[in-house]
Amino acid sequence: MEISEKFLSRLNENCLYRALGIRIEEAVRGKARSRLEPNPTLCWPFQGQPHGGVLFTLMDTTMATAVFSELDEGFNCATIQIDIQFTYPAKGDHFVCMAQTSHRTGHIGFVRGEIYDAGGRLLALGQGSFRIIRDEFTG
Repeated sequence: MEISEKFLSRLNENCLYRALGIRIEEAVRGKARSRLEPNPTLCWPFQGQPHGGVLFTLMDTTMATAVFSELDEGFNCATIQIDIQFTYPAKGDHFVCMAQTSHRTGHIGFVRGEIYDAGGRLLALGQGSFRIIRDEFTG
C-alpha cells in the first residue's frame, strides 16, 4: 500500500509523536525514515541527551511504519519483539532513524533499523518482528 502525504501528516499529528518530537518523514515499499527532535524535558538524566526509551520508541514506530508500508489496505501491524543495541550516547538536537523490512511471512514482518545523530554517527541498531493483523477500523 502506498502511504500518502495526507496519511503521514495525520500519523504525525498523534499526541505521542508530538510529545516526544517524532516525525515520520517517508514510508514506501518496506522502508521508512523518521526524525526525532527531542522535547528537552525528555532529556534525562543528562541535559541534551534523550532517554533511551525515547530512542526505543523512535525505532519501534519507524519499524512498524516500514512494515505497514508493504501491507494491503485493511491491514495493520503490532510489535511482537524488538531487540536494540545502543552503540553510542545520543547527544544533539536531532536524530534520524531508518528501517527496512528484511523478510515477511503471511503473518509476521521482520525489520532492521538504525538510528544516527546529526553527524551520521551510528547510535543504535535494532531488529524486530511485527504481527500483521486485520485493521479493525478499516478491514
